[in-house]
Amino acid sequence: MTLQSNAAPPPPGAAPHHPEHDAEPAGARRDAFGREASGPLAGIVVADFSRVLAGPYCTMLLADMGATVIKVESPAGDETRAWKPPVYDGQSTYYLSINRNKRSIALDFGDHDDVTTARGIAAGADVVLENFKPGGLDRFGLDYATIAEDNPSVVYASITGFGSAGGANLPGYDLLVQAMSGLMSLTGDPQTPAYRSGVAVFDVITGLHAAVGVLSALHERSQSGRGQRIEVNLMSSALSGMVNQTGGFLLSGNVPTRMGNEHPSIYPYEPLPTADGDIVLAIGNDRQFTTLCTVLGQPALATDPRFATPPDRSHNRAELRPILVDLLAGKTAAEWFDVFTGAKLPCAPINDVRGGIDFAQRLGLEPVVEVGAGEESIPGVRNPITFSATPASYDLVPPGIDADRDDIVQWLRCTGPHS
Repeated sequence: MTLQSNAAPPPPGAAPHHPEHDAEPAGARRDAFGREASGPLAGIVVADFSRVLAGPYCTMLLADMGATVIKVESPAGDETRAWKPPVYDGQSTYYLSINRNKRSIALDFGDHDDVTTARGIAAGADVVLENFKPGGLDRFGLDYATIAEDNPSVVYASITGFGSAGGANLPGYDLLVQAMSGLMSLTGDPQTPAYRSGVAVFDVITGLHAAVGVLSALHERSQSGRGQRIEVNLMSSALSGMVNQTGGFLLSGNVPTRMGNEHPSIYPYEPLPTADGDIVLAIGNDRQFTTLCTVLGQPALATDPRFATPPDRSHNRAELRPILVDLLAGKTAAEWFDVFTGAKLPCAPINDVRGGIDFAQRLGLEPVVEVGAGEESIPGVRNPITFSATPASYDLVPPGIDADRDDIVQWLRCTGPHS
């Protein structure tokens, strides 16, 4: 088959033009390996030197959208391949959940030929993404400055735990960032120890930030022909991602603390008990509170001076909560869900993950997709972005270690020699 190279040609005067990097004619949308591709990033090649979560999550999103992602692993493979249980057909579900639509090649950076191959992959890519410690790739000639000499239009994204300055030597684990950013101090009840989030939330947020940065840089490159380096780190993503909590401290000096399931500024905005279990209420304004009081058969509560405005309800939550609990005791959580939903009040049952998937299916969100085809296909979670013209695809199951070496080496031959 004919393999296509994908690095976009710069406009005249901006950067050298490499004919092997020309895009295909309009309508002939294919990936770097000659396969038909329909996503908005079809034709983009991503050299993925990342592992674990933030980087692989970012590159999986790009791959879903049509990019050709070459996953460069050590001979031992991405660490998450060994993170078990749970497993699917003996494989780590952690690894499988964030590595679909990619191709794998195993390279030993202690071997000169393998380093040369790695540099060739980076030289032929539109995007290079890595999450080594700052400076960790310099000695292999895989740093931005060296790669940009061969590939001046490259978008080079680096993910670290704490940046490349004072935190360069700190290990970049999500749990450490949850602790040091302040998130753990906000998670749990006032009487409990600090808790981590049930998901590596800052790895995910950082992966999303990296994807936004990559797409922004690709857009800028389409105008100027210039590549650039992007840096994101978990600590900065954490402080940004804690939004009103970090903003509240900066603007008011208030240091937030653990409040369990309560919200610091809104009430009622938490799970409340019913006749047989909890239901979550999310009452964010006076209109909703008035409706709630009417539905509960106590419309006068809405004009009670203690509860008339959001600050009133927030300050007097200790008085309001037992009133609501008493009123909710007359029906089950399922019954209240039907009543509140019918009144257009924000509410929710507390599901486990199975319940969450089932609920999304009942809503018609089609959360589960088939990744790959035939007997080797596996279930996966749908990419959350919907495109009307260039939908995401789920063509390739997560690759085995070094599964695509021959195709990748052939692609390198077709893109020309690299120093």
